[in-house]
Amino acid sequence: MKICITSEGKTLDSKVDPRFGRCQNFIFFDTDTGNFEAEANTNSQFQGGAGIQSGQLVVSKGVKAVLTGNVGPNAHQVLSTAGVSIFTGVSGTVKEAIDGYKHGKYKPADAPSVGSKFGMPNK
Repeated sequence: MKICITSEGKTLDSKVDPRFGRCQNFIFFDTDTGNFEAEANTNSQFQGGAGIQSGQLVVSKGVKAVLTGNVGPNAHQVLSTAGVSIFTGVSGTVKEAIDGYKHGKYKPADAPSVGSKFGMPNK
C-alpha cells in the first residue's frame, strides 16, 4: 500500500513537516516493498489553493493514507472525498512516522486540524 508523509527533506531521516498543503516535500512510501520516492511540493508557494492542489497531487499518486502534522479544510475535503485516510499530529522523522503507522499508533482525523490559512508565509 502506498502512503504519503509530509517531510522537511527528501530522506526517511528527514523531519515530518507539520503542514500538508505547504509542506516542503512529499515522501511516497510503499509499505509492501519499503521503496520510496521524494517529491518537492511545488504547490507550497501558492497564495491560495495550496491544500487543494497538494491534495490532488497526492490522490493522483494512488495514496491510501497521509501522515502529517496538520491538515486544513480544503485538503481534508479533497483527500477524504477520494477515500484517503488522513492522520494528523504526526511528528518526528519520516521513518518514525512510518513505524508508528505500521504499529497503529495514529487515529484517522475525521475533521481538519487547522484553518484554511495555516502555514501561509508571512508577508
